[in-house]
Amino acid sequence: MNPSLSDIESLARGAGEILRRGYNRSHQVSKKGVIDLVTEIDHLSEAYLLGEIRQRFPGHHVLAEESGVSRGREEQAWFIDPLDGTVNYAHGVPLFCVSIAYAAGGTLQLGAVYDPLRDELFSAEKGCGATLNGDAIHVSSAEALQNCLLATGFPYDSWNSPRNNLDYFSRFTRLTQGVRRLGSAALDLCYVAAGRLDGYWELTLNPWDVAAGGLITTEAGGLVTDLEGKPEYITPPCSILAAPPAIHALMLQNLQSAA
Repeated sequence: MNPSLSDIESLARGAGEILRRGYNRSHQVSKKGVIDLVTEIDHLSEAYLLGEIRQRFPGHHVLAEESGVSRGREEQAWFIDPLDGTVNYAHGVPLFCVSIAYAAGGTLQLGAVYDPLRDELFSAEKGCGATLNGDAIHVSSAEALQNCLLATGFPYDSWNSPRNNLDYFSRFTRLTQGVRRLGSAALDLCYVAAGRLDGYWELTLNPWDVAAGGLITTEAGGLVTDLEGKPEYITPPCSILAAPPAIHALMLQNLQSAA
């Protein structure tokens, strides 16, 4: 049995309610790395999602941020980020979401990203366009970098890694109206899809960070690739570049020349 778009939208809202109830309270915070945090809410949200998927779609393959791989039929695969923006969440910054994607036969088919504080549900089904709370969304019409507002993120090992994105950040800061770091890859992608941002890139990610948002941006008319312009942006090690086609070409040119 395959899920429908309404199925994953319902799952995203259910997990989002867990995030909303726990927001701005004291949390049990642990570290997966020096600056890579996880809270008890991450685990509660993921437990809810895994339980629902196992009950309603038994035998499916699931890749989730906190628990890793739940082996199943890989032709029916889920990508789950129960709380994208954990560092924001742990500090009380109101920018975080739930991200869920479903792929059949290796191709992304469904994606939902839910921001519970704003009650914003971004979703898409392959070939059917992208929506925000049921209304169609589209990427911006920007054609020049000087008219663009971009977003990016930085790897968790940026303190000691030479591949820390700072050179790219500096370059695009000088070429555009600004570069934002929101702290949630899934929301960055959805904001590109909705035309709030004109482009987004990041170097070191995981499939659950970008699967849903990547599909949503594609269905909103954007072009989504890795930083080399290849389409396999959910194949580890993941990097991503998402923008309207004209801006994507300009960003890719600058990324390659700065490499």
